[in-house]
Amino acid sequence: MRFVGALSEPGFGAIAEFKRRSPSAGDIRPDGDVAAVARAYERAGARAMSVLVDERFGGSWDDLRAAREATMLPLLAKGFFSTPEDLSTARDAGADAVLLLLRDLPDAACAALLRTARAMGLDTLVEAHDAAELDRALTLDAPVIGVNARDLSTFRIDRRAQLGLLARVPRERIVIAESGIETRAQAAAAELAGASAILVGSALMRAADPGAKLADIVSRPLVKVCGLTRQADVDAAVEAGADMVGFILAAESPRRTDSLLAAPDTVLRVAVFVGEAEATEADLVQLYAREDGHRSRDAALLRDGKRVGTVVDLPWAERDPAHLERARRTQGRVMLAGGLGAGNVAAAVTAVRPWAVDSARSTEQSVGVKDHDALRAWVEAAR
Repeated sequence: MRFVGALSEPGFGAIAEFKRRSPSAGDIRPDGDVAAVARAYERAGARAMSVLVDERFGGSWDDLRAAREATMLPLLAKGFFSTPEDLSTARDAGADAVLLLLRDLPDAACAALLRTARAMGLDTLVEAHDAAELDRALTLDAPVIGVNARDLSTFRIDRRAQLGLLARVPRERIVIAESGIETRAQAAAAELAGASAILVGSALMRAADPGAKLADIVSRPLVKVCGLTRQADVDAAVEAGADMVGFILAAESPRRTDSLLAAPDTVLRVAVFVGEAEATEADLVQLYAREDGHRSRDAALLRDGKRVGTVVDLPWAERDPAHLERARRTQGRVMLAGGLGAGNVAAAVTAVRPWAVDSARSTEQSVGVKDHDALRAWVEAAR
C-alpha cells in the first residue's frame, strides 16, 4: 500500500493538504491550482498529499483527478465518506487512501469500510479527536490513526489535548497529528509526543509559496536560544525565528532565572536543570547531571519525564576537538550545544546533521543579557 508505505519510512514527515476554503476560516486560497500545488509539495518532500473533495472546502473529485495527473505522491481523499460507493469513487479518481471519521461512523460501519478499502487496494486514515475515539481506533486496529486537534463540532483547536492523545498511541503504530500546526516548533512538539507525521493544510495554503512553507515546517535543525533572563530578549528571539527558548533554572548558573518567561505557543519553552528537575510548565526539560560541583557534559532532553533526545555539549569550561565527531556518532535526536555561534554553526550542522542547535553565550552582550543583533545573526545562520 503506497500511503502506508510512505508514512512508514524512517524519520518524521508530512502529509501536505490542498484545500481552497474551510468552514471555520472561510476562503483560504479560492483560486488555488491543485496541479501546481501538488508539484510544489512533491518537490518539498511531502510523504503524501491530502486533497479535500467536499464542496464545503471548495473541493471536488476533479481536484483529486488533477492531483493524480500532476504528482506521484500517494493521495489521501478527504471528505465525509460513509458508503462503499464513496470509496469506489475515490479509488477511481486516483486516491491511494481515504479518510474515515470516527465522529460520523459507528464501529461496525467503520470496520466494514476498513474491510472494503482493503479489498479495493485502498489505505485508510481513521481520524479521532478525543480519548474515546482514539480508543475506538486502536480497538479497530486502524493501520493509520489521525489525531485531530480541531473539534469538528465546534472548530476549536486544542493542541495540548492532541499532544496528550498522541503520547498514548503505541510507538509501533502510525499516527498523524492533524490541524493547528503552523510552525516548526509545533511540528516538533507533535513529533516528540509520538507522531509519525503531521497533516498540515491551512498554513501551507495561506503561504505565498506552499512548497517553501512545507519545507520550512519539516526542516531541521531546530534553533534554540538559551540563557534568557529578560522578557524583551525572549520576544526578540521569537521575532528572529527561534524555535525554542531556554531558561536556566540551575542555582549555580550565572544565567539563572527564577521562573519561565512568557512565550507564544509557536515556540517551545525549555527548562534547563542540573541535578534534579522541578515541576514547571515548560514543553521540554534539558537535564544535566551534577558532577564535581558542575553540570555534566551532556544532558537528557525530556518530555513529560521521558527521554526524547540527547544534548551533546562540551565539558564544563573545556574544549574538545572531537566534539562534532562525538555528536555525529550519537544515536537518536541530537541537540548540539557548546561553542556554537553564527560564525561556525553552518559547518557544525553540515558535519553533524543535528535535530537542534543551541547557543547562549554567542548571543549575549553581557552575561544573561542578549545582543539582539547577535541573536538575529545566530538564528539566521542556524536555520
